[in-house]
Amino acid sequence: MRVGEERGGGPGALLPLAAVAGDVDARVRAIAGDLVRWRRDLHRHAETAWTEFRTSSLIARRLRELGFDVALGRDIHREEARMGVPPPDVLEAARRRALDEGAPAELAEAMAGGFTGVVARLRGGRPGPTIGLRFDIDALDIAESREPTHRPAREGFASVHDGAMHSCGHDGHAAIGLGVAEVVAGLRDDWPGRVTLVFQPGEEGVRGARSMVERGVADDCAVMLCCHLGAQSRRTGHVIGGISGFLATTKLDAVFTGRASHAGLEPETGRNALLGAATAALNLHALPRHSGGESRVNVGVLRAGSGRNVTPGRALLQLETRGATAEVNEWLEGRAREILAAAAAMHGLDLDVAVAGATPSAASDAAVVARVRQAAALVPEVREFDDGAFALASDDACAFMRRVQQRGGLAAYVVVGAALASGHHTPTFDFDEAALPLGVKVLALTARDLAARPEGGA
Repeated sequence: MRVGEERGGGPGALLPLAAVAGDVDARVRAIAGDLVRWRRDLHRHAETAWTEFRTSSLIARRLRELGFDVALGRDIHREEARMGVPPPDVLEAARRRALDEGAPAELAEAMAGGFTGVVARLRGGRPGPTIGLRFDIDALDIAESREPTHRPAREGFASVHDGAMHSCGHDGHAAIGLGVAEVVAGLRDDWPGRVTLVFQPGEEGVRGARSMVERGVADDCAVMLCCHLGAQSRRTGHVIGGISGFLATTKLDAVFTGRASHAGLEPETGRNALLGAATAALNLHALPRHSGGESRVNVGVLRAGSGRNVTPGRALLQLETRGATAEVNEWLEGRAREILAAAAAMHGLDLDVAVAGATPSAASDAAVVARVRQAAALVPEVREFDDGAFALASDDACAFMRRVQQRGGLAAYVVVGAALASGHHTPTFDFDEAALPLGVKVLALTARDLAARPEGGA
């Protein structure tokens, strides 16, 4: 019998998934209150990209307590591959704030400089493959609603950090990840192979995955499972086995530098950076779309000027390109850069363009989706299941999925449906917390099945 095949009968036999499901159900029921408590604590202490010191530290501490081998800081990032990192003073202020709010000092210190996130590994008592699960942990730059109709505000777990909010469910993702860790640790003696848990910083703006992927944190994984609450399903009890159609994307920050002048007295001595940025913005949106698949370009920010009587000497343009494939996105990014350069030259400006974020496209593997379906069938709370849906958006999870797939492995992006109070990335976002234990059960059972039957036997 080959290693990893489903065992049956006789002493020391590996329990079939249906037999494990009852144990998983009991373990998750026992921590259901913890899942809500963890989620609400992280929600209340929301931390944005590369400042997730408290979040990462508390996750790391619990994983160590469960017996995981935990890696942190520069050990899990390739420094030069990080994107969109805040200035050092912002990072240090966030680290000190985390310490004031209860982050273990030793762990927070290991992440100094913004090297946040956690990678944890646990080897089971039986031979088998390595199954990876990735969870994002960052918040958004959004001021959370204080209206009494908003449950976090009403029940006292709205963000205490001005301008930072878990408005996309990543607090729930982190809680699900901790729940999966609890289950795996409890089943360790009978678990085949190894589990790698990745808690990724900086998903918003697709900034955090590349440095972890290039550090090789997922290179031992035969399968990578990723998940999201809500998104393509706003019905608690509904699970989508695998999302596809993710768009590759690049986020660019373009700074136009000209020369300020008195707009009335000496306008001819100025070089108008605002006009250069505006010229670029209009022409970026005039770019044709690509026949190779879905393509997008958007200018989301244009900041320039200091007064109506001053020629603007500096302008910031923040834009993004997206494409159905890496090739489509690269074409669109190349054309965008040409337009930025031409607009700067037209107005006699200097131009600096920096990549603030990027991630590839990815699709879920049908073979893994089938295993998610089998696992979900053993979870009583799952009332609906669909094999797939198309995202037509971008997610940093794709970097992990593509890395594993390019190395011969498989991947899937699972959506755990959840009723939402309002849409993602809004000040009143909230989700049905009943989705948390459901998500833990589906992912833990899927991981166990993939570990026990890596070749998908009957």
